[in-house]
Amino acid sequence: MRLPIPQEKIKQILVDEGLITPENFDALADDAARKNQSIIDVLVSQNVVEGGYLRSIIATELGVKPVDFSHYTIDVEVVRLIPEGVARARQAILFRQESDGSYDVAMTDPSDLETIEFLTQHLGAKVRPFLATPDDLNRGFSVYGLAVGQDFKKLIEENVRASLQNASGNLQEVAAGLPVVGIVDNILSYAVASRASDVHIEILEETVIIRYRIDGILHSILELTKTIHPAIVARIKILAGLKIDEHYEPQDGRFHYKIGNDEIDVRVSIIPTFHGEKVEMRLLEAAQKPLSLEEIGILARDVVRITENLKRSYGMILSCGPTGSGKTTTLYALMNILNRPEVNITTIEDPIEYNMRYVNQTQINTQAGITFASGLRALLRQDPNVIMVGEIRDAETADIAIETALTGHLLLSSLHTNDAPTAIPRLFDLNVPPFLVGSVLSVVIAQRLVRKICPSCVSSYVPGPEIAQLITDQANESVGAGGGTMKIPAMLYRGSGCSQCGGTGYRGRLGIFEIFEVNDDIKKIIIATPFNLKALTDAARSAGMSTMFEDGIAKAELALTTVEEVLRVIRE
Repeated sequence: MRLPIPQEKIKQILVDEGLITPENFDALADDAARKNQSIIDVLVSQNVVEGGYLRSIIATELGVKPVDFSHYTIDVEVVRLIPEGVARARQAILFRQESDGSYDVAMTDPSDLETIEFLTQHLGAKVRPFLATPDDLNRGFSVYGLAVGQDFKKLIEENVRASLQNASGNLQEVAAGLPVVGIVDNILSYAVASRASDVHIEILEETVIIRYRIDGILHSILELTKTIHPAIVARIKILAGLKIDEHYEPQDGRFHYKIGNDEIDVRVSIIPTFHGEKVEMRLLEAAQKPLSLEEIGILARDVVRITENLKRSYGMILSCGPTGSGKTTTLYALMNILNRPEVNITTIEDPIEYNMRYVNQTQINTQAGITFASGLRALLRQDPNVIMVGEIRDAETADIAIETALTGHLLLSSLHTNDAPTAIPRLFDLNVPPFLVGSVLSVVIAQRLVRKICPSCVSSYVPGPEIAQLITDQANESVGAGGGTMKIPAMLYRGSGCSQCGGTGYRGRLGIFEIFEVNDDIKKIIIATPFNLKALTDAARSAGMSTMFEDGIAKAELALTTVEEVLRVIRE
C-alpha cells in the first residue's frame, strides 16, 4: 500500500509524540520493507500506536476526515455508480451522496488528485475524499460481489428451472448445456462477497445443496437440480487439476481464483458419498498478511508470556485445538514475530495455507514420499533456526520433533487436543517419554474461534440472573475454573442485527485461548509417576493460566463477543 503521506513525516510525528525512538522506527521500517509489508501495519501490530489514532494523524495531515465502514451504512446504489474494475484500480469507493448532490468517496490516498478529478468528471458533481484503510475498501468492494452474487443466484435458479421445464430431450443433455463455467464462477464470487471461509457442494437424493460457512456457521445458500451436479464437479476438477474420470476415490487439489484485483487460493477436497461426489472448497486470500498475536485475539498479558518464550533458541511451542480452530493462523503469527534476517525459518505443511516472505515452506506430498516425518528429517539438513511442522500426527513425527527441539532448534507445531493441559498426555500417547516432554516443551496454546459482535449494531445490557447462572454453571464444569467464585461482568454486549452482518449480530471471528507455560513445578508434575492431570491443571492455573471459558468471558466484557457465543463454542 502506498503511504498517503511521506514515511519520514509519520516518523517525525510519532517521535515528537514520544511514541517511538528514531532508531526503533528505522528498525521497524527496515523490517517492513524486508517482509514487503506496510510500515503502518507493522507499527500497529507491534503496538507502537493504535490503528485508529494513526489513521487520525494521517487524516489531519491531509486535511480530510477518516471513515470507518463498520459505523457507516454503504449506499449500494451509490457504490455501483463507479464500475468495480475502476474502483479497485483507483482504490476508491463511493459510499454516500449528500443533499447538495456531491458525493463522499473513501480512498486509501486522499491526496490522489488525479483520481478525485476523474471521479468529478465522471459523476459531474463535486467529490469529497475521506481516508480509508484497505480493510474498509474491501468492505466496500464486497458490495459489488454481493449484489452480483445475489442477482446471479436468482439467475441460476430461473435458468435451470426454465431449461428443465422446456426440455424435450434427455435431462442430462439439458444440464450439460447450462452455463456451468459461469455457475461455478458465481458460486465462488458470491462466497467471497459473503465472507465465506468454505463452500460445500452436497448431493442428496433429488437435489444439490450449496452451503457456505460464514464466521464458522454453515448457511444453506442455493438448491439446484441433481442433473447439473456432474458438470459442476467436472468443472471444479478441471480447475484443481484433478482426474475427471475418477469418481470412487478421494481427491485433493487447489487453484487460484481472481476477483477484480484480488486473488483467492481455493483448496479443493472431493470425496465419494452414497448419492455421488461431495465437494468442499476452502477459500484463502492468496496475499493475506500474517496477523499479530493481538489481532488473533490474544490479550496483552499472554502476548508477553509467549514472546518471552519465542526468544529461546530451542524448545517446543504447540498450538492445540480441533480442526478449524485457527491453529495454523496462530503458528503463522508466531513465525511472523520470528521472521528476521538472522533467523532461518523452514516449514513442512499440509497444505501451505499462506505464502510467507523469507520463510522456506515445503508442501507434504505423499506420492513423492514427503511426509511430516521424512520432510522434517530433510529440513534438519537445511541449517534451520526455527522449524514449523504443520501437525504432529504420529509417533514417528513426534519422536523427530522432540529430538529437533532438544538439539538447538525452536520447533513450532500443532496437536489435536481439547485444551492446553491435555497436550501432555497426548504426547505420552505418541510414545514420547515424560522426561523428554518436560525437557523440551515451553508453551502450549489451546484455542477455539468465536464470532465477534458486529460493530455496526453492538449494544450493551446489564446481565440478569439467567446469564449469571449460565456463567456460574459453566465455571463449575470447567476444569479448575474457580467454580462459582467467578466474577459476573457488570455489563455485557450483543449485536441487534443489521445489513452489515446479515442480521446475525456477528461479523468476523477471533480466538479464545488457554496459554499454558511450562515452569519448573510443572516439569516435576510431568515426569512424576503416576501422571496426575488435575495436579498439572492446578499448577498451570497457579502459574497464571486462564481457561478458554474465562478468556471468553473477559472478551465478552470487552464487547468483542457474547456470552452465548462463548458457551456455544466451549460446549461443542
